Amino acid sequence: MSINTERDIEANLQIGPTDQGMVRIFIEAGGAEIPMDFDPEEAEEIADEIRAAAQAARSIK
Repeated sequence: MSINTERDIEANLQIGPTDQGMVRIFIEAGGAEIPMDFDPEEAEEIADEIRAAAQAARSIK
């Protein structure tokens, strides 16, 4: 499986702060729950990567 492999999977994505000062990305799909916690600096790096990917995707279309 790669980033370009399409899947027909429905998922719920939630992002928010925890009471421990972390940023949680929470994914629920097919009965599985995946909580991923990041310190604020890591979360900002992830946000930068998402912005860069969005910009790259715009240039493809």
